[in-house]
Amino acid sequence: MTTINDLKLPSITDMSQDEAIEFLRQLRLSRRIPVKKQSVATVKKKAKAKATPKVNADQAKELLKLLGGN
Repeated sequence: MTTINDLKLPSITDMSQDEAIEFLRQLRLSRRIPVKKQSVATVKKKAKAKATPKVNADQAKELLKLLGGN
């Protein structure tokens, strides 16, 4: 079973005053910034949008006809 001593974190009492203040500042800052998570749906949409099929010359002509071009 592990204990708090197994975490290998430096003790605040063993640090100098400046080191302890900086450590606490970084700890507080990391708790204030929310972790941005991307949802699975947006990742799938981006992947789907990037995957575009190649259009050959015959398909391009057909598209131009449908759009009313010459």
